[in-house]
Amino acid sequence: MSDEPNPTTTPEWEELIDDAGEVAAEYRERGWEVLVLEPIDVTPVERGDRSGLDVTIAESAYGRLEDIVADEAVAFGDAEVYYRPSEGGDRRFALIVERDERSETAVVVPVAYAFPEARDVFERALRESDLQVHVRPADAAEWIVFSHGDPSLFLEERDRRAWDVD
Repeated sequence: MSDEPNPTTTPEWEELIDDAGEVAAEYRERGWEVLVLEPIDVTPVERGDRSGLDVTIAESAYGRLEDIVADEAVAFGDAEVYYRPSEGGDRRFALIVERDERSETAVVVPVAYAFPEARDVFERALRESDLQVHVRPADAAEWIVFSHGDPSLFLEERDRRAWDVD
């Protein structure tokens, strides 16, 4: 376990949440429908076939996300990842924008994690070229999964070098 505090309780996390609002505003100015998620917790998970980052959100936000995903006119197939390195330490921060160009719909997902705890998850994701982000409500066994074919976008250069990934 890392000796660092939970990354979602740091000043860098607050800056990331502010950035999420700014990115959402830019999309909205272009006419997009945007949902910004504010995670309660982000943890690496590796249980059987389920591997990736668990992003826990409020039940009300999950309901809005379910409505968007259930809309047959929306098909997320593109994402932008804005990686923000921490100043030293093992924390990692990224802002994910899950996008559907056709319907002009976006879901903004801030994530943070301590690298030592997420190392196995990222090693598997790099090997399989698939990092899954499981968004779920607190105290529930259901989730919505976003898949990312280039997990290296979520890592610092020194992390990628550890696995010889460019």
